Amino acid sequence: MATLHRPATSYRPYLPDAPHTPRAPHIPRVTLPRTRPAHRAAPGRTLARDLALPLGALGAALLVTALMLTGETAHAAVALAVFALLTVAVSLFARPAAVPVVALVSWMFYDGFVVNQRSDLAFQPQDRTGLLVLLLAGVTGAGCAAAVRAVRRHSAG
Repeated sequence: MATLHRPATSYRPYLPDAPHTPRAPHIPRVTLPRTRPAHRAAPGRTLARDLALPLGALGAALLVTALMLTGETAHAAVALAVFALLTVAVSLFARPAAVPVVALVSWMFYDGFVVNQRSDLAFQPQDRTGLLVLLLAGVTGAGCAAAVRAVRRHSAG
């Protein structure tokens, strides 16, 4: 048969004269170091920069549709000028690394639906000229956007 003893109380009165009175251990105070956020969003980073490429592709598709409905696909020079304006507008908002892709997407819609009209991509002299014009339009738009950002950064700081 087991004998059950009464449990000891957890409260022990403090007796200053007692030789083995346990003292509370000294717990060092820990202060956390001040840290900065791991990633700060750039001031010029907006949703428009992230969505410029998909919106540019959508704009190019709508532009091709409008040109086909109005019958302006026969005038390749006018269509190229309109695609160049679209490329400049999208490149203003796109990230600088995405500008060649923006120009390439514009060229694919221009070359496939305006120049060849059967959604075929070719690389004849007229196609290369269109690609060069759209790449230059993209670089122009990105350069203008970079200049505007530099002026804003210089005037703000």
